[in-house]
Amino acid sequence: MAHTISNKERLLARVRRIAGQVAAIEKAIAEEAGCSAVLHQVAGVRGAVLGLMDELIEDHVREHVAHPGLTDAARAAAAEELIAVIRRYAK
Repeated sequence: MAHTISNKERLLARVRRIAGQVAAIEKAIAEEAGCSAVLHQVAGVRGAVLGLMDELIEDHVREHVAHPGLTDAARAAAAEELIAVIRRYAK
């Protein structure tokens, strides 16, 4: 995913926000916060992770499948990689 270099800071910022959200869940559980509060935090993390996944998939498609100038073989290989990830993601 060499193209992630151009998006590196944005992606790292997203990952750091997710890490902060997970730390907040840990703290909430340690401090015996209510179930509803913890569930809302977990739902927020899930949404953030799904958003990150969506962004990575979009970047992959744009750079490795739809980018002009790619060979048919490169497109096919990138499509197979994406299919494998989506199958795993959908489980």
